[in-house]
Amino acid sequence: MTNILISSVFGFFSGMLGAMGLGGGGVLILCLTVFDNIEQLRAQGINLLFFIPISFVAIIFYIKKKLISWEIIVPCILIGIPCALLGFYISQFLDKGLLSKIFALLLLIIGLLQLFKNDNNSQQNHRIL
Repeated sequence: MTNILISSVFGFFSGMLGAMGLGGGGVLILCLTVFDNIEQLRAQGINLLFFIPISFVAIIFYIKKKLISWEIIVPCILIGIPCALLGFYISQFLDKGLLSKIFALLLLIIGLLQLFKNDNNSQQNHRIL
């Protein structure tokens, strides 16, 4: 019962953060690996499936509010798809412990960048990708 409760709480916050474009996947992956003892690669796959419906709902609202800049997002998609394939391929050869450490390091770096980020730029750029 505790796992269902914890998973529900993390699912709620992951979905909410994901719909706001704030990286709820990091929260969900941490929950799956720490509380449910799911290996990193499997947690990443679950995370991707979890966010497919949430992304579609969020995209609809962002399009309605005209907050998507297609001239930025199309090249990102065209570059991101092959890079995602390459990243998945490379991850197959990495030790599970090393993959978890790389993920933790990236979360730490992103957190520090956000903590010390200059907020003046974020207020001027009101359009979302």
